[in-house]
Amino acid sequence: MTVWTLEEIETAFQRSWAADTSHPPVITGIRWTPDNPSWGHCDVTALVLNDLLGGDLVLAEVYMDGTQEGYHYWNRLESGLELGLTRGQFRQGEVVTAGQVVKRPPGRLLPRRWDEYLLLRERVMKELGHEAPVSETVGEER
Repeated sequence: MTVWTLEEIETAFQRSWAADTSHPPVITGIRWTPDNPSWGHCDVTALVLNDLLGGDLVLAEVYMDGTQEGYHYWNRLESGLELGLTRGQFRQGEVVTAGQVVKRPPGRLLPRRWDEYLLLRERVMKELGHEAPVSETVGEER
């Protein structure tokens, strides 16, 4: 079993985030830029991190000036440690509500974001030195 430090994992994600894995700017109109690499990656990042470390997914609402702008995902490990690798994306005064643990969806995770999830997962695994193939059943056993 391979063991990585949290720093190695975070670095692998930072090197893997890109415009083609970011959530499209549907609600906020804000597009991904290299200056804010974690922007639009919370959903797929939380799922890939869950693949690596297990634990729970946490979901919260995001507000800007009192208006809901979207949702934010992060991870809670079995130890209770919460990891929000994309927390740095909020730079304009957004407010993230208290999170609630949610069940990981079975099968094709995030149907509209499946391709982005697979691409991010592939990149992160490669950064971590593990190039195992990813099947469409990833996450079904959790």
